[in-house]
Amino acid sequence: MSAAEEQAALFPGGGPSPLSTTDPEFWAFYADFAFDQTLAHSSLDRRDRLVYQLAATIAVGAVSEYRVLLGAALTIGVTPVQVKELTYQAVAYVGIARVVDFLFATNDEFAARGIAVPLEGQSTTTPETRAAVGRAKQEEIVGAEPVAGMYASAPDDAVHFQQFLSSNCFGDYYTRTGFDVRQRELITFALLVALGGADNQVRGHVSANLRVGNTRADLLDVLTVLVAYVGYPRTLNGLAQVNEAAPAS
Repeated sequence: MSAAEEQAALFPGGGPSPLSTTDPEFWAFYADFAFDQTLAHSSLDRRDRLVYQLAATIAVGAVSEYRVLLGAALTIGVTPVQVKELTYQAVAYVGIARVVDFLFATNDEFAARGIAVPLEGQSTTTPETRAAVGRAKQEEIVGAEPVAGMYASAPDDAVHFQQFLSSNCFGDYYTRTGFDVRQRELITFALLVALGGADNQVRGHVSANLRVGNTRADLLDVLTVLVAYVGYPRTLNGLAQVNEAAPAS
């Protein structure tokens, strides 16, 4: 499928980008790269691709591009629940200070499409169970031995950060429905790569992705569809972590 055909599928009736008029040379090669060349090297379907790209635009703080991709995502079948879930999960990795604008942008788009909020709740834990269930989910994803090691090595005055990870990051977010654990790990990978400066966490989540059943090919697919949105330095840093933790056979 050509770049023009791909754009028509994502943005039916939307017409060409204004950049095609103001910056025609740039738009010609950019559109060919983002909507044709990169996609030829990824096996992701449109819906999964848009999920990871939306996550990346949140991590880089690109509200305008997020709005564009959000419209495309809803048009091609990404569900409102999935959109909300990826924005909620982003809070654990980039913080509410960045994500809040994307929540408002999401609600604006939902309102324009007649999608009523709040959506049906997806939480599966309670204030009483989130710590224990979250730690169990953390051990499922990371491994029981590494989690125990993080608790054991934490100084007394910093052990609360490990408790936060178990109860909040894993108990509040990873236990929610809307995505399965494999999809959530790929969303986290996309967020961390796009965020930049988080190489240790990227490497850890490459290993976590492998542990929950994703493959090196899955991770490379995500990197391939992110490069046009996050640039080469962050993409290549992510690739270096994939090569280290999941080397080519």
